[in-house]
Amino acid sequence: MTEQPKLACRNIWKLYGPDAESYLEKHPDPTLEDIRAAGLIPAVRDANIDIRDGEIFVIMGLSGSGKSTLVRCLSRLIEPTAGALEFHGQDLRAMSEREMIEIRRHKLGMVFQHFALLPHLTVLQNVAFPLTVQGQKKAAAEMRAREVINLVGLEGRETYYPRELSGGQQQRVGIARSLAVEPELWFLDEPFSALDPLIRREMQDEFLRLQGMLKKTIVFITHDFDEAIRLADRIAIMKDGAVIQVATPEELVLHPATDYVEEFTRHIPRAKVMSVGAIMERGAQGSGAGISQTAKIADIAAQVVAAQTPLAVADDRGQIVGAITREAVISVLVEQGT
Repeated sequence: MTEQPKLACRNIWKLYGPDAESYLEKHPDPTLEDIRAAGLIPAVRDANIDIRDGEIFVIMGLSGSGKSTLVRCLSRLIEPTAGALEFHGQDLRAMSEREMIEIRRHKLGMVFQHFALLPHLTVLQNVAFPLTVQGQKKAAAEMRAREVINLVGLEGRETYYPRELSGGQQQRVGIARSLAVEPELWFLDEPFSALDPLIRREMQDEFLRLQGMLKKTIVFITHDFDEAIRLADRIAIMKDGAVIQVATPEELVLHPATDYVEEFTRHIPRAKVMSVGAIMERGAQGSGAGISQTAKIADIAAQVVAAQTPLAVADDRGQIVGAITREAVISVLVEQGT
């Protein structure tokens, strides 16, 4: 029996323009050209995705592809024109605005590209703010705020104001504020795109560290494929409002569903996304304790190339399942010119 997704999105549409709902009722499966000819703007078209418990699910596409609109539809910050949303099997679209406010306050966390910190509040007050909105007493709210401030590495800056922080530190405050309510489902819309490259890399490291500890269910928006393959368990590629393919980074690169996905992933170094399991010789003998079959080729390439003999490969239980050769690794590196 398959596990019920944390969040299920079924045939979600978001069209902008007059009488969009009645248009979809009369034309349940319109083409992109049909929609535009009717004078409507197709922001999201018939999107279907399942978000699994504990995964980082990345939605990506070029500017205007509909990724941010889709995320706002998932939380009903934007009302879909048609389709179904289920959170733990509950119909979100059937809930009242008051019920949705309670869900957003207690079960959903959101971090956007613009930090939206309150400039007149300190770090501690900013992080505690959503807890006070929930009605928690000041002492309890500040105690929880201090815990997440420490978690994101801002201990000692509780009394600072946003203007006294760097961009990366401000983003950490935004993340801490979102985590303070202990959300079940965490939405992040291009949270690092405004940061300098070095700080962005540091924030990605911090994000992965936090996820390793907290095991949140995360929907992460980005237009940067390098960022996506570094963070994602699975990726949804969008184009013109439609979800083109949902797959692991490795599957997207090795088995693109369309020419668009193939072009989108063409310049990604295969060694960054291909796992050891994809090129190992199953059942072969190798030396060593066993490289993980889920390890990326880029991370183990130097070790394998330097070895005199094939190295053993192990599964997630530590059982030896095959071996990886120097020649197999070199062929991947040469293919991409890395």
